[in-house]
Amino acid sequence: MTEPVEPTELAGETSRLTVFLVDDHAMFRAGVRAELGAHVDVVGEASTVAEAISRIQTIRPDVVLLDVHMPDGGGRAVLETIRRTHPQVRFLALSVSDAAEDVIGLIRAGARGYVTKTISPDELAAAVRRVADGDAVFSPRLAGFVLDAFASRPDVPVADPELDQLTNREREVLRLLARGYAYKEIAKELFISIKTVETHVSNVLRKLQMSNRYELSRWAADRRLV
Repeated sequence: MTEPVEPTELAGETSRLTVFLVDDHAMFRAGVRAELGAHVDVVGEASTVAEAISRIQTIRPDVVLLDVHMPDGGGRAVLETIRRTHPQVRFLALSVSDAAEDVIGLIRAGARGYVTKTISPDELAAAVRRVADGDAVFSPRLAGFVLDAFASRPDVPVADPELDQLTNREREVLRLLARGYAYKEIAKELFISIKTVETHVSNVLRKLQMSNRYELSRWAADRRLV
């Protein structure tokens, strides 16, 4: 009598990738889950930085699909924390933002790729597989930002000591400020109080040694943060 064959030993059988979703929009997460369900196992999701860090450390998925901007902080905070504790977990940024600073910041922090939310379901599934295999994946327009950075071109610096001293939230406030948002509009966009916006702007002015928002706007434009 022959020995039974374990499921994992069946010819042609391969284990499915495990994927974790981090995005503050529940409807978007549901859409991605539905689109990827035929290709991978979506093993969890989170809408906040703290929740994401806790659940990823417990579940330890193969790949994390990570939004860049969330109300309680940037996706970069999730990436940097998990990279320290679970370096085998790979990250693919999935965001509406195509700003050079966002792309370079996430790649510098350790993400294996960056795609925008206009990507098709089949392309996203392929991107997840490639990231899991160790490849780097970028939406076509964003690849140029990365090439510029690694070529050390001055308009997209790999290292910027002035920028690096700002927190994720300060960068978010700075970007919106440079786009012409009023303090009230920034507060609404980031789900924080006007007083908190004022505090962040004061901190940025102090760290960059500038005196007004117009200087900040020029500084941000020079670094393509807008």
